[in-house]
Amino acid sequence: MLFAEFADRAAAIEAEPADLAIVELVTDLLLAAADDLPVVARFVQGRVFPAWTSTTLDVGPQLCYAALARAAGPNVTADDVEAALATTGDVGTVAASFDLRGQRSLGAFGESSTEVTVADVFEGLDAVATAAGPGSQNRKLDTLFGLFTRCSPREARYLARLVLGEMRIGVGEGAVRDAIAAAFDVPEATVERAIMVTNDCGRVAEVARDEGEAGVASLQLELGRPVQSMLAQAGTIEDALDEWPAALVEYKYDGARVQVHTDGANVTVFSRNMEDVTEPLPEVVGFVEAHVDGPAVLDGEVVAVDEDGDPLAFQHVLRRFRRKHDVERAREAVGLRTYFFDCLAAGGEDLLDEPLAVRRDRLEALLDAGLAEHGRCETVAAAREVEAAALDAGHEGVMLKDLDSPYRPGRRGRHWRKVKPEVDTLDCVVTGAEWGEGRRATLLGTFELSVRTDDGFATVGNVATGLTDEALADLTERLEPLVRSSAGQRVDLEPAVVVEVGYAEIQGSPKTTAGLALRFPRFVALREDKSPEAADTLERLEALADGSDRAAADG
Repeated sequence: MLFAEFADRAAAIEAEPADLAIVELVTDLLLAAADDLPVVARFVQGRVFPAWTSTTLDVGPQLCYAALARAAGPNVTADDVEAALATTGDVGTVAASFDLRGQRSLGAFGESSTEVTVADVFEGLDAVATAAGPGSQNRKLDTLFGLFTRCSPREARYLARLVLGEMRIGVGEGAVRDAIAAAFDVPEATVERAIMVTNDCGRVAEVARDEGEAGVASLQLELGRPVQSMLAQAGTIEDALDEWPAALVEYKYDGARVQVHTDGANVTVFSRNMEDVTEPLPEVVGFVEAHVDGPAVLDGEVVAVDEDGDPLAFQHVLRRFRRKHDVERAREAVGLRTYFFDCLAAGGEDLLDEPLAVRRDRLEALLDAGLAEHGRCETVAAAREVEAAALDAGHEGVMLKDLDSPYRPGRRGRHWRKVKPEVDTLDCVVTGAEWGEGRRATLLGTFELSVRTDDGFATVGNVATGLTDEALADLTERLEPLVRSSAGQRVDLEPAVVVEVGYAEIQGSPKTTAGLALRFPRFVALREDKSPEAADTLERLEALADGSDRAAADG
């Protein structure tokens, strides 16, 4: 498929406001994709690589602006691109405003052809992702420059958005799921499960086309390919046990989620973001090697502990996850303990569709240590006893889980409830910031908070309290490479960093794009274990606000 055709179809999708019509347009795109189907199924969502892989382009906004400026001509600078972005708010619009093909004579990538294909774009972006070592940034710049110089304005619009992960045409996983089902006559539920277990909509689309429903239904969880974590929603013990005859009541640990894959000899550890974190977590690897004999996929939580084995704050765990060098020294400074609570596969058998009661039994058959503390409770009183024990041990609270529930990767539903005694918090994406003043003039000091929407992010206020100098320095270091534009002290940021914030209440506000704002927000923690896709949604914010309003009315 020519990239020009992809861009034309993407433009038609972007211009269509109706969800059903969008699915029809995506269906037509998939049917036209031919050999490029796996790539097209990802590109239309703004994704270059399958969701399960930790491969990324590792291209910051400044590098993208530099490539665009170079392709636009000698009189255009990265600052010009940034200034135009400050006006339009869309890197695609800025890219489309330049005559990029005029620079082809300066040694553009792939000069032998004036027409760029979807395969050419993927090949170039794959080269960008794999560039490493001395001179890698220049090689990335050269490759992006070469791609841009082969693009028409419309092609450049969608290439720039792909590079920065901002497709903005209103197509998410649900639309692609429905389009795959419609294009290749496979039930939506079958496609949905296949996407959950493979984390690769491109592969599912290809199997659906080539092998039909039977092929899609045969796709299973595979060792070495992580799936998204099943998630919990906030709730109460009373509500859970009112709905279920019994619950698995587990300690809720203040740690970081891990998914461990082992074939019985080799162990790979993945973070909640599905990044390979095997190297910095040798304790987890050693424990699994010592206790698990055969192939298995385990879900658990890694907790930092002191010399006495008592739990430490979440931030200590993140320091270990980030460590790439001097792992042994870090291990001496901060110990780790892993608590496993679910078994997704064992002995080559995919257990995702089995009820939790069965999965827990299989977990306990595999391990005689390292299990999350729990109780199987039929009454509120019994669950309260487990909760009290968890709090006394220094943990956050408890998780209540429906014993009949299957494992649903990436889904947040009523089958798992988290119960904490303190006010609930939100995981927000940092989309902007302001430089500080006085002794903090070199640090970003006020951070714009946003929640996810169907087509981007909506602001819910700013946070400036609860941040130590150390936390400010850490956030500044992480956010500076993500600056897309600036105006005075204000900077606009690529939405890539997630923070946990507490708040007093949620109230209506004409000053935020969400229409709601957090009152008295305070910084709790940097959530490096979460991607923007795992942040809280506007839908959840609205539900919480509705609950707050009812509580106030009842009071």
